Amino acid sequence: MTIGPSSGGNRLDVTAPDGLPEITPGSDLASLITEALVLADGDIVVVTSKVVSKAEGRVRSGDRDDALAEETRRVVARRGPTTIVRTRLGLTMAAAGIDASNVEAGSIVLLPLDPDASARALRARLHDLTGTRVGVIVTDTAGRAWRDGQTDIAVGAAGLRVAEDYAGQVDAHGNDLVVTLPAVADEIAGAADLVQGKLSGRPVAVVRGRGDLVLPIDDDGAGAASLIRPEGADLFGYGAREAVIRALAGHEADRSPFGASVEVSELVEAVGRVHATGRIGTVALDGEGPAAYDLEISGRPERVVVEAVCFAHGWRVLDWRAGESGVSTRVVAATP
Repeated sequence: MTIGPSSGGNRLDVTAPDGLPEITPGSDLASLITEALVLADGDIVVVTSKVVSKAEGRVRSGDRDDALAEETRRVVARRGPTTIVRTRLGLTMAAAGIDASNVEAGSIVLLPLDPDASARALRARLHDLTGTRVGVIVTDTAGRAWRDGQTDIAVGAAGLRVAEDYAGQVDAHGNDLVVTLPAVADEIAGAADLVQGKLSGRPVAVVRGRGDLVLPIDDDGAGAASLIRPEGADLFGYGAREAVIRALAGHEADRSPFGASVEVSELVEAVGRVHATGRIGTVALDGEGPAAYDLEISGRPERVVVEAVCFAHGWRVLDWRAGESGVSTRVVAATP
């Protein structure tokens, strides 16, 4: 596949060779790639996580449910038979990325133990065999919030910039770019998948035309893990239903995905959407620790509801005093 004009301008060439043999534990992927492709400095080698996992012995008997628990850090959402989890790698994926396709019946393929390390090892081996300076991307298929369908993303990377940061630059109209950060490793993964296909037996592709992204041979870069938002930084740490249950249950272990504590004014506004609030006072906790606030809430609010709103916004209820006109509750931020 070639994207771009045949002469002049930008051009991207993507090639996925036929004829790679079935990958088994111990297969030398780098040797197989160099037998199928002629590499040049600045190329980006894209390989599916499935064949990396096969070569690394990450195939086992059983079904997805048998391995789901060990690959899961926490459940994000469930809808019928679909379970979306945050994996031990930090990725948010259906069934933890465990795959039962393109493998013998009754077997499953787990993601590599460390896809970035797998990419680094493959890059080093390709350099040993060919002397070329290439980037390597390990891909897997994932869904997206808000959109149907799936696309391939980079779950491992070595030797290339995985994102291009345009923050602080100015466009052609003089507008400042503030948060423009194309995840180019994911874009390259998607481009390679167009040529590889899901049923064509082409697990490897080489992308040529973005050598500007490829780093010196002694620099493997930040890896694909750097594209993963840390726990609590994602606006959708739980599914809609799960967020309600987690907030109502109020277990401390469930707090992190809701993010850092909001300003008290935002908390008051949120509580006010459930029950009208009145006076806000500031108090100190024995002269030490974070500031606490006394919130006056009119009417007869249910304590469990107010506690759930506070929990979801990073606050704790310390005291609850019912009076004739309503409730006074003391709250404190759960995170600095």
